[in-house]
Amino acid sequence: MSGISYQKDSDSIVTLLIDAPNEPVNTLNAAFQADLGNAIDRLEAERDGLKGVIITSGKSTFFAGGDLRALIAVTPDTAAPFFTEIEAIKANLRRLERLGRPVVAAINGSALGGGLELALACHRRVCLGSPKVQIGFPEVTLGLLPGCGGIVRSVRMLGLQTALPYLLEGKRMNPSAALAAGFVDSLAHDKDDLLAQARAWIAANPNPVQPWDVPKARIPGGTPSSPAVAAMLPVAAAMVAQKGHGNYPAPAAILAAAVEGAQVDFDTALRIESRYMTRVTSGQIAKNMIGAFFFQLNEIKSGAGRPAQVEPARVAKVGVVGAGMMGAGIAWACASRGVHCVLADTTMEKAEHGKEYSAKLLAKRLAKGRTSPEQASEILARLTPAADFAGFADCELVIEAVFESRELKAEVIAEVESVLPAEAVLASNTSTLPITGLATASRRPGKFIGLHFFSPVDRMQLVEIIKGEQTSAQTLARAYDFVLQIGKIPIVVNDSRGFYTSRVFATYVNEGMALLGEGVSAAMIENIGEQAGMPTGPLAVLDEVSLKLADDVLHQELADLARERAQVAASGDGAAQPASGPNRRVPPAAVAVLEKMVHEYQRVGRAHGAGFYDYPAEGKKSLWKGLELFASEGPPVPPEDVHDRLLYAQAVETLRCLQEGVVESPRDANIGSIFGWGFPAWTGGTVQFVNHVGVPCFVARARELAQRYGERFAPPDWVLERAAQCLPL
Repeated sequence: MSGISYQKDSDSIVTLLIDAPNEPVNTLNAAFQADLGNAIDRLEAERDGLKGVIITSGKSTFFAGGDLRALIAVTPDTAAPFFTEIEAIKANLRRLERLGRPVVAAINGSALGGGLELALACHRRVCLGSPKVQIGFPEVTLGLLPGCGGIVRSVRMLGLQTALPYLLEGKRMNPSAALAAGFVDSLAHDKDDLLAQARAWIAANPNPVQPWDVPKARIPGGTPSSPAVAAMLPVAAAMVAQKGHGNYPAPAAILAAAVEGAQVDFDTALRIESRYMTRVTSGQIAKNMIGAFFFQLNEIKSGAGRPAQVEPARVAKVGVVGAGMMGAGIAWACASRGVHCVLADTTMEKAEHGKEYSAKLLAKRLAKGRTSPEQASEILARLTPAADFAGFADCELVIEAVFESRELKAEVIAEVESVLPAEAVLASNTSTLPITGLATASRRPGKFIGLHFFSPVDRMQLVEIIKGEQTSAQTLARAYDFVLQIGKIPIVVNDSRGFYTSRVFATYVNEGMALLGEGVSAAMIENIGEQAGMPTGPLAVLDEVSLKLADDVLHQELADLARERAQVAASGDGAAQPASGPNRRVPPAAVAVLEKMVHEYQRVGRAHGAGFYDYPAEGKKSLWKGLELFASEGPPVPPEDVHDRLLYAQAVETLRCLQEGVVESPRDANIGSIFGWGFPAWTGGTVQFVNHVGVPCFVARARELAQRYGERFAPPDWVLERAAQCLPL
């Protein structure tokens, strides 16, 4: 069965309706390529009797782009046939745009990546003006580039300076923005108008020619040798290098294909683009990013981590305890997604202040045209500030977001449960306190769960769902559904100290402090952290988090470990020692730095105006010169060791979390690391980083680091077994 139907009407206009059988969306797979070739064969054979062609979709989206299952399978060994395949696709698109008859893309839904490339090969693009429609080239976000003519056509249509941001940033546009940018030519009110406009344009333009096929065509703004463009290109190259630190091949390849292609004829430019597409697609970075940002992320959004036996459900009303920055952010996340929210604090003034957080966010969106006054009013109407918990009586879920104190949370849990409906779920937004311990304050621990949001909630997408020992499957499913309902990304972890994200993130900042304590310059630590792909250096991160908080958490952990050891000793069970002692979790050099910074130098973080950095009232922050006090006479740590220690510390701790069952799947570990604390996207996540290096090579390097710097780098036994068999994780 063909995925493209050929419909010729009484006006001699052919409509090619793309509707891939048994597929939710249309993709540029082998079947489509064959169907497109057959359709163009027929168009060419019947050309003399045609007035024009309309290309549209039988699905809610126009065209979803490339077949990522096929793309992720491309290797250096299959690069040559892949290159030939790309060239064949482009040859068909060239046949289409040089048919000698007007071809119009009637874009009835989102056209992303290959879908936009198909549309650009048409003479006219009419787009449905729905806010649900997205237009753009998101390939770079998956480690790829627009390889079916998108780069070449965009540059020749818009010019290098205008086209490059759309190609390099992967942003998705709504129809109005796409119209303003020049990617579409007109907007339609509905599907009937869409087809009517297409037919009218065909009637008025019987002999169209693509701009790049006009004799003596010129690229808007000039070629790379033009003075204005020549002055811009070094800046563009520097920005690409600065942003990616050389970790991402795709942006550099896009820039190269655009610039090189602008200096040659159109068909040679297409061939250059194909070569860069082949190089990038057959590389490992694209595989890492496709695996994480498409396959694993879609698995999570499809409910892979929730109990399958529980029917999906939606939440209509949520209660939030604590109107501070975190509670106010959670309330915004609910109200902005259509969920009514009661935001409670100890006084109405504090609760109103929490609601004001949403009002400020909406004011910014109104100023940028991202919402309307009516929508803003609707969102604020869903937020009800309160000075007590009476409004929780009809809530299906309540989230406490009070200070990280066991005693305070226990008081809140008991008070909330006194008014909460019997079937409602109670969740704690905690980043470190074990859920099973908090659940002892609950009369119904089966309906108690952890929901760890990340700050700032309006920008951070991840929510870590923590199961306590008695958390029921129904409670887990309700929490998972709620997180998806408010547009966040859920990962599910089991209860433990620090859970998954806080525990592994701590290794990054701890390793940064350990390096400082061993005499490595702060500037080197920070620069190499960013060069590895982390959002910022470990010392800067710790300043933001607060050294005082890190010190409190450390001493709480040491006290807990001491108590556990005392309990084990009292029981006489010498085999039941705690799995992770303080020396393994926190390097001694890091402890020494932290205690000096907090207790001796009284530098406790940015909020207090002084940490590893100075924060002048005017001007940019800068590293505190007093950090020179940590200079050491010992042997220097090589830069490559600094780089690997910062990344391997996180990866090895993740592997321990998998071994201990804290996190149950590499999928959740990868997505949690990228969206939770910014582990480098080019790696595909903390577990995929091990596969990227190669499990045997990773084990060898981890052992080397363990021998030099401490047992915290020693990989767990199950990874050694995989390495011995040369198996990926």
